[in-house]
Amino acid sequence: MRRFLRHSSNLPVELRLRRHSPSASQRLDNISLGGAACHSSHPLALGTPITLHIPLLGDQAAYPGEVAWCTKQTNNYLLGVAFSEHAPELRAHMVEEVCHLEQYRRHREQQAGQALPLELIAEEWREQRLTVFKPANP
Repeated sequence: MRRFLRHSSNLPVELRLRRHSPSASQRLDNISLGGAACHSSHPLALGTPITLHIPLLGDQAAYPGEVAWCTKQTNNYLLGVAFSEHAPELRAHMVEEVCHLEQYRRHREQQAGQALPLELIAEEWREQRLTVFKPANP
């Protein structure tokens, strides 16, 4: 039985090997408090230190971990990333942000009756959040 509930998502992510430039944009498969699974064009060895960056959540959305598993698929690889044990509140915040963005995307696409560009959805969502959390004027 899994320790953490998985949340499906296909947000674009970057896999950054420590001290290397980011990989080409990959896609998230699912995410939980313990880690994430994402698609990759190339395999990575178990235990490889890695940072998972979710650009649509902002520059600060980068989370350290290591490759926990790697499975060959038809056209790519599915990588499991186990998040580092430190800063559990940051992991919880990241999962919450991914879930909120995915929920907003489903809502907007249902309103529009069609698929919408993810970058547009993410920008709308960020602007709404800035408005909601804008500091009050003294």
